[in-house]
Amino acid sequence: MPVHDQELSRPYVGRKIPAVMAALAGAAAILWKAVGASAIPFVDGKSLALYGWIGLGSAAGGMARFWCSGVAARWFGETFPWGTLAINVAGSFVIGFFATMTGPEGRVFVSSTARQFVMVGICGGFTTFSSFSLQTLNLANDGEWLQAGGNVCGSVLLCLAAVWAGHAAAAGLGAR
Repeated sequence: MPVHDQELSRPYVGRKIPAVMAALAGAAAILWKAVGASAIPFVDGKSLALYGWIGLGSAAGGMARFWCSGVAARWFGETFPWGTLAINVAGSFVIGFFATMTGPEGRVFVSSTARQFVMVGICGGFTTFSSFSLQTLNLANDGEWLQAGGNVCGSVLLCLAAVWAGHAAAAGLGAR
């Protein structure tokens, strides 16, 4: 089975997630009706819109992750999670660059909503730490200790280097 599809192939995933989501939505609706939106911390018209933007960013990041993972699997094969590694490195670069460019001393002003859309939504949906963890565990369970260790070391070292490179690139453009 392709590495990038392993997290989707578990039989319980398809059954439990819709039920959990329905239960959470039902509980939120009951709470909303019972106490009103203004009584729930961080839930008002403005923050509800922020949740929507973060949700849209997460969806876009997740779709980009799925596409990139498939491309990497076709290019490099499916015996090692190259797609997850590349996605985490790229996402680390993007979040480092964007955080520096749009930070308090950065060159580009964007709203806090735009920062959260990109950093929490897109980068959160795009990077794949949960996939990384599952794939590393699967490699270890299959006795592929060298590959599992390589995935851990490569992910940590390359992602730290990428977030630094993103920061340095933005700082080089005048953002501090």
